[in-house]
Amino acid sequence: MLKKCSLIISTYNWPEALELTLLSIQQQTIMPSEVIIADDGSSNPTKKIIDSFKNKFPVPIIHVWHEDNGFRLATIRNKAFSHASTDYIIQIDGDVILHKRFIEDHVLAAKKGRLLQGSRVLLGPTYSKTLLDRKSVEVNILQTDIKRRENGFRSIFLSNYLLTKYKNRYPEYYARGANMSFWLADIIAINGYNENFEGWGHEDSDLTLRLINNGVKKSVIKFAAIVYHIYHIEQKKGDLEDKNKQLLEDTRRTRISWTSFGMDKYLKDGNQK
Repeated sequence: MLKKCSLIISTYNWPEALELTLLSIQQQTIMPSEVIIADDGSSNPTKKIIDSFKNKFPVPIIHVWHEDNGFRLATIRNKAFSHASTDYIIQIDGDVILHKRFIEDHVLAAKKGRLLQGSRVLLGPTYSKTLLDRKSVEVNILQTDIKRRENGFRSIFLSNYLLTKYKNRYPEYYARGANMSFWLADIIAINGYNENFEGWGHEDSDLTLRLINNGVKKSVIKFAAIVYHIYHIEQKKGDLEDKNKQLLEDTRRTRISWTSFGMDKYLKDGNQK
């Protein structure tokens, strides 16, 4: 089993949700070696929440921030990668609550040459508000205000059985960055996220597709590595969605693995050992 991993959390101006994410990390059966918060330009309340955890948190918290200049998730994640001090990355969003065995499940399933894609339980608006108001991370999977409840049942036997067998209706490269893990060396080999992806959508699938093009196998982790997604109104896709779709299609068509618009410029700054 892996001895060390880095947990990267992306966030933007929702400190109340990030607080629940951090509280759920404190309850993990296996702790990451470090928590790196990839902050896409949040204002001061987010920094205050992060600072309030730093002194009492069981592992170091590294806050990686850049100026708010629109939706630049690919860029801030690349910057976060450059701060990682371990060989393995687990990546989530700052609007999820982690099952107490979330980290444990990812590191147990980690294997060289493998990318893990997890799923989410969707908490409804009423139940999400209750948890936020109470600052509670104790999720009751039997609550009525929940969708995709099946993703909340944990069975390591089933998870291990399905790890290389499970297929869904999406293309193999389809991905959501809210529950993924991979080897840092594999990310460096493809130069991380393509920072030409700005605005909502498809940057995770592009990253996954380029990893696959470079020989990494994608496995879907079911009935383990559970996250509970806190409800929020979905962000509008915006004018850049068509551009992002075309970027993904170009990657599919050309079968490239490397992007020239990636993380190498941050590695040259000496942040990565």
